[in-house]
Amino acid sequence: MADLPLHDRGDFEAAADRGFIAKFSPAVVSAADSKVIWDGDSNAFLEQECPGSAHPSLWRQARLSARQGLYEVTDGLYQVRGFDLSNMSIVEGDTGVIIIDPLISTECAAAALRLYRAHRGARPVTGVIYTHPHVDHFGGVRGVTGGGVPVLAPAGFLRSVARDHLHAWSATVRRSVYLYGQALERSPDGQIGTGLGESGTISLITPTVHVERTGQEETVDGVRIIFQLAESPPELALYLPGHQALCLGENATRNQHNLLPLRDAKDLARQFDEIITMFAGEFDVAFASHHWPIWGGPEIAGYLSQQRDLYTYLHDQTLRLMNKGLTGAEIAEAMRVPPGLEQVWHTHGYHGPVGHNVKAIYQRYLGWFDGNPAHLWEHPPRESAIRYVECLGGGQAVVALARGYLKEHDLRFAAQLLNHAVFADEGNKEARDLLAEVYTRLGHAAENGTWRNLYLTGALELSEGVVPAATERAAPGLVDALGVDQILDSIAIRVDGPRAWNESLSIDWHLTDLGERYRTTLSNGALIQRADPPDGPVDLTLRLTKAQLLALLAGRGVERVEREGDIGVLRRLVAVLDHPMPDFAIVTA
Repeated sequence: MADLPLHDRGDFEAAADRGFIAKFSPAVVSAADSKVIWDGDSNAFLEQECPGSAHPSLWRQARLSARQGLYEVTDGLYQVRGFDLSNMSIVEGDTGVIIIDPLISTECAAAALRLYRAHRGARPVTGVIYTHPHVDHFGGVRGVTGGGVPVLAPAGFLRSVARDHLHAWSATVRRSVYLYGQALERSPDGQIGTGLGESGTISLITPTVHVERTGQEETVDGVRIIFQLAESPPELALYLPGHQALCLGENATRNQHNLLPLRDAKDLARQFDEIITMFAGEFDVAFASHHWPIWGGPEIAGYLSQQRDLYTYLHDQTLRLMNKGLTGAEIAEAMRVPPGLEQVWHTHGYHGPVGHNVKAIYQRYLGWFDGNPAHLWEHPPRESAIRYVECLGGGQAVVALARGYLKEHDLRFAAQLLNHAVFADEGNKEARDLLAEVYTRLGHAAENGTWRNLYLTGALELSEGVVPAATERAAPGLVDALGVDQILDSIAIRVDGPRAWNESLSIDWHLTDLGERYRTTLSNGALIQRADPPDGPVDLTLRLTKAQLLALLAGRGVERVEREGDIGVLRRLVAVLDHPMPDFAIVTA
């Protein structure tokens, strides 16, 4: 850190502030019920000098990322930044505008579009591009359009949306409370970055055009677009020849990305090299769905080369050390980024730190097991904790040992010891209070924004109890846009297997408005789905629209559904469905 130019204003003046047109003032976006969705003004404290409760590098990144307003990237290309976790990019076409990544919520997206129109005129939205299947890249779409325009997305987009935002919704949302620090106060001692604000209205319009290969070209409202496709996860980068502008989506932003759960570091590096060669000498500006643009062909090529080298180095060195017998944790501890990469800001782990990504690479190749038989069949955390605490002489003894490690500034091991003490006895207030203090100190020292939020939220929950997620169920606007097969999959993952072991039933679902047929069969605790099933006897046949299916799953409207067979079969299926727990424990057993 000592060698990094913390007081250099270059990124502020030459990049993050370049092209500034106007702020949104006051920078507060509210829902129809006056609930605050986004409060950009809460970032004002970041203009202070960095306090002792924050890592100087993270403080600098937070200050840059908090800048909000309308910015001109190049002629006919604009961004609205600081309205959400992501940026909304706006490309002017022949008759209107193309929106790239319309933020998380409809409220924020609508406010961003209003700001653009206040300065560039009331151009209609003539197309939308989703670069990525995470909610910050599509959730606000109905804030900018009601549909009826081309909506472009990578192939596999809806499948990924269903996996991340429907099937794993409860767990994802619960953990997002930690990841984004949703319960933390915006202050020098609390959350200083990657904040999502309150939960706004999430929406989704089904894509009408799928990008299926790199090099695919589309023209939307007179704007020629050349795409690069990454398949796992499905992501887009795109080049706008008429603007000599490269959109990197979230593939390359002003930090080291988080590789979990799906990104392949080697493939990511290849993507950057492919972009450099595909459009060599053509681009004048590169912009992304996070952070601020880069201007100048050589500067962009250098930036992409450094990002390429970073992920290649992490991948290859992890594999080298893995093949020498080191485990993921050991490699993470040993890994050092080359000085030439460490000296540039955008390689720092504000979102995905080196150790975290090394473990992700290791896991991609070898899974969770490190080969040591002692780790093959360990007790679960609570049972292990009870035994460790017993071996160490009881809860008070463990706390005393932890205080000793705290005095030696070994916060990491103090946290491990105290975690055992808390898991063994949740009522051990001394252990809880001391662990909260340790987590607070670890959070304040973290360069990584999400690690800071994780530590500080853990401390908050130890002191005040579980903070529930802002949203407990998948957004209706998102579910409406998904396929019937994905909706039926969401039922299958709720089946309580042991309770359904002895149940056997079959239901045919005829979607009259879509002309689709599905059969679900429950046997051996597993709900199996088949599209276009052959004719044959079933226990129950339901003829209904997709809207009626959604109403049925919400527990209403069965009387309006045409049916043949035993309606009691549906009740038997509902009886074995489990309900997610949106407030499960994380820092206690």
